[in-house]
Amino acid sequence: MSQAAQMSTSSNTVSGASEVKIENKYVINDYKSGLKPIWCAGCGDYGVVNAIYRALNMLQLEPEKVAIVSGIGCSSRIPGYVSTYGFNTVHGRAIPIASGVKMASPETTVIVAGGDGDGFAIGGGHMPHVARRNTNMTYIVMDNQIYGLTKGQLSPTSEFELKTTTTPYGSIDTPLNIVSLALSYHVSFLARGFAGDINQLADLIKQGIQHEGFSLIHVVSPCVTYRGMEYFKVMKEKCVPLPEYFYDPTDKVEAFKVAENTKTLYTGVIFKENRPTFNDNVIAMIHEAQKVKKYEVDDILDQYLAR
Repeated sequence: MSQAAQMSTSSNTVSGASEVKIENKYVINDYKSGLKPIWCAGCGDYGVVNAIYRALNMLQLEPEKVAIVSGIGCSSRIPGYVSTYGFNTVHGRAIPIASGVKMASPETTVIVAGGDGDGFAIGGGHMPHVARRNTNMTYIVMDNQIYGLTKGQLSPTSEFELKTTTTPYGSIDTPLNIVSLALSYHVSFLARGFAGDINQLADLIKQGIQHEGFSLIHVVSPCVTYRGMEYFKVMKEKCVPLPEYFYDPTDKVEAFKVAENTKTLYTGVIFKENRPTFNDNVIAMIHEAQKVKKYEVDDILDQYLAR
């Protein structure tokens, strides 16, 4: 740990008593692995990884009690840049691996990092099940509407008529709406942020981690290499913070209205609800099973011998 991160104390006298003030144990640099990110200059993922550093620091989480799991793609490099446990898995399989980590080590804070292709093409089949089970972990989806790492192919969220290396005459596919899908899958915490607004994004990630259940943070993270800086500017203009004082994130009907609005990409907490997590349900099932009479091996064999 850095010297700046060590706990320090200061004494203040209140009514004759000495009050000890304890400062934060960790600083942001304690969450950086030391590896230099190798994304393209201007990539939105720089904003995301910095938001993760800030969120972990705000929560003062112990690095050794956090695990970040990813699949394949530009965004999936994140575990290497954060000083926590990390696992860079195979394409589209981050969610089942992360679910296993959470079940094996419930006290560990589990974060999944991935992109629109990794999470909603080859890995799309895992999303509805982790959402309905409500496994207690946070999934950060960096959506750049393109396959950036493999040189600019069409992704599940690429817009209609977009010309890419695999659609030279323009896409004829309707793009997936990640936020609408998440709502229909019964995600219990759903938020959207913009990679260029690190302060808001860090707060959303923090709230997602604090939520008891499966949380999905949809991040608009433009690819400046294959979409250009003009695309970045357009997406920045489209991202508008939700009017918090006039919006109820527990209203699913209103949440769907926000999700279906693709002209304005509202950022903030879109939906949240409290319900038992998969981890809670498993523990309850184990306790229930333990109430049943315990049989020894001889008891079971005797049932067959009696026949």
